[in-house]
Amino acid sequence: MNLIDELRWRGMLHDFMPGTEEQLASGMTTGYIGFDPTASSLHIGNLATIMLLVHLQRAGHKPVALVGGATGMIGDPSGKSAERNLLDEETLRANQEGIKKQLEKFLDFNSGANSAEIVNNYDWFKEFSFLGFLREVGKHLTVNYMMAKDSVKKRISADEEGDRAEGLSFTEFSYQLIQGYDFYHLYKNKGVRLQMGASDQWGNITTGTELIRRIDGGKAFALVGKLVTKADGTKFGKSEGGNIWLNAELTSPYKFYQFWLNLSDEEAEKLIKVYTLLPEDEIARLTEEHKQAPHLRVLQKALAKDVTIRVHSEVDYLAATEASEILFGKGDFNTLKGLKEEVLLSVFEGVPQIEITKESFETAGTVTDLLSDITGGQIFDSKGEAKRMIKNGGVSINRQKVAGADDAVTYELLQEKHLVVQKGKKNYYLITVK
Repeated sequence: MNLIDELRWRGMLHDFMPGTEEQLASGMTTGYIGFDPTASSLHIGNLATIMLLVHLQRAGHKPVALVGGATGMIGDPSGKSAERNLLDEETLRANQEGIKKQLEKFLDFNSGANSAEIVNNYDWFKEFSFLGFLREVGKHLTVNYMMAKDSVKKRISADEEGDRAEGLSFTEFSYQLIQGYDFYHLYKNKGVRLQMGASDQWGNITTGTELIRRIDGGKAFALVGKLVTKADGTKFGKSEGGNIWLNAELTSPYKFYQFWLNLSDEEAEKLIKVYTLLPEDEIARLTEEHKQAPHLRVLQKALAKDVTIRVHSEVDYLAATEASEILFGKGDFNTLKGLKEEVLLSVFEGVPQIEITKESFETAGTVTDLLSDITGGQIFDSKGEAKRMIKNGGVSINRQKVAGADDAVTYELLQEKHLVVQKGKKNYYLITVK
């Protein structure tokens, strides 16, 4: 497999330095990507970058993932309009551990010569004095060279034009020099010849290749992938509720699955190439099948399945598909009962949530009382309205059709506290008994 060709047909390739193809063709090349531990989890924007390392390894090369324990203390100005808050060392350490566990899901750490490695730049920066860094590293690059980087120019020009209250601090200005030294250190100590990343990292990466040239007279290379954006050009990886995280505690597998399922046709056709390892002929077949019947959402389902299984598990994928079917009127009481509480709450997150006391539930005279007076008129305004819809077969509780308006309330609570009420075809309510 040729890495450049693979990234090109997948639409992932943005740019690379002259000589990169020749370096890759010369034999196994060690390449790295850095990840800043600014959160306890990576998100799907980061996953696009992880896929660069995955393809590097699949092409027979050695991937190194750098977790930025040192650079995470500073903050990368690339693509940022303002300086971000700095995290304390304890938080950074916890974030690093979370990120390491996630990277281990995608890279093979037991494949012989090209086994993946994870390194932490804090290991070589923790003993580096400020004066030592200035003497050994800072003297090799001019301020003019560093000022010419787009990430720096954009921040300074924005400040000059009055678009922001604060300018670029020396802390963030020094980031490219520190990242550049990472590349030099890995070049000298691990034989790394290639750094990769998203296209907004080009300036920082080429600072590293320049340091290697100036300090050691060596040659190193840069390759950047395209920034993944939505159809409207905005940054990919966020929903209305924020980032789509790879950590199930931050984004449930159900929400994760739903995110991919709800992509537009245009986005799905593009992103199935980026986020899956499906071969070109398989993607072409799925694309054609999708065009024949777009309403079946073939591309979205294939993409959602592949990514959910690789990020979470097949069990989580099956639970997510079962849960998603519930809102389309499928599944029975046992389906609901089998859902974990967090999945159940995710499924019904957007529906009206009604809390009632345990006493009022246990003393409810009839199902009509429960769905009208006891729930405060939030499901039915009156007992008469409730009785009419029940008589017409339009009400179910926990997927069980309510047969009679005067039936006793004998429904088993889901996870010992919830009832799912369906009114008509599309109106759902979640009653929580406390």
